[in-house]
Amino acid sequence: QVQLVESGGGLVQAGGSLRLFCAASGRTFSRYTMAWFCQAPGKVREFVAVIRWGGCVPSHSASVKGRFTIARDNTKNTLYLQMNSLKPEDTAVYYCAAAELGYPSPRPFEYDYWGQGAQVTVSS
Repeated sequence: QVQLVESGGGLVQAGGSLRLFCAASGRTFSRYTMAWFCQAPGKVREFVAVIRWGGCVPSHSASVKGRFTIARDNTKNTLYLQMNSLKPEDTAVYYCAAAELGYPSPRPFEYDYWGQGAQVTVSS
């Protein structure tokens, strides 16, 4: 079992930065593939970024590549999402998710554990 708690969301102007945190409980955090997804009002949940258990081969969606960076610290059981050059269209609730996968999946239905979400609002 893994419990996930996001923090770090908020309101920022376009062009600004935010850093999201996802604190995980459980002794086997390092085994899990971890990912960030986002969901805007009236839209489906979308893939943002994923990172495998060892921290290697991070992958980001085309819409955030070059602006957002996913990282993890297995010694602190924490997942991060550094968000730079934010745009109004990045406004959404951001969720971290975990699954025991042997590959970096962008598909929400493959993840077993989810946080409660962190609101990110970018004003123009």
